[in-house]
Amino acid sequence: MRKQIIWLRISYWVGAVADGFATYRMLFPKIAHGVEYRYALGLAASLMLGWTILLIWADRKPLERKGVLLLTVFPVIPGLFLAESYAVFSGVMPLETMLPTGILLVGLIALFSFSYFNARGAAGEM
Repeated sequence: MRKQIIWLRISYWVGAVADGFATYRMLFPKIAHGVEYRYALGLAASLMLGWTILLIWADRKPLERKGVLLLTVFPVIPGLFLAESYAVFSGVMPLETMLPTGILLVGLIALFSFSYFNARGAAGEM
């Protein structure tokens, strides 16, 4: 059971750090295309900060709150990926800018899914 908890905690903290970094980038963007853009980023930043806090909260009771990882795997991460894809296909962002984020998102899906399913048996052992 100890290894399952370690994997859950790694997942929560990797996710929290990634979301915290994304929150920072949203609050202090390198570019700003106007009031509407800044408004949308402000909304997104507040939700990203909330998810960061949610992942830290889940870490306090890792087995009991492992469902947070599933909520992150679907719909949160696919939603982020679709938004980034839309930006690429609409010409707002070049593909090479999105690739590192896309790779990170796929890695998060793999890590979170592994941690969740790895811990399913441990929940009954408590």
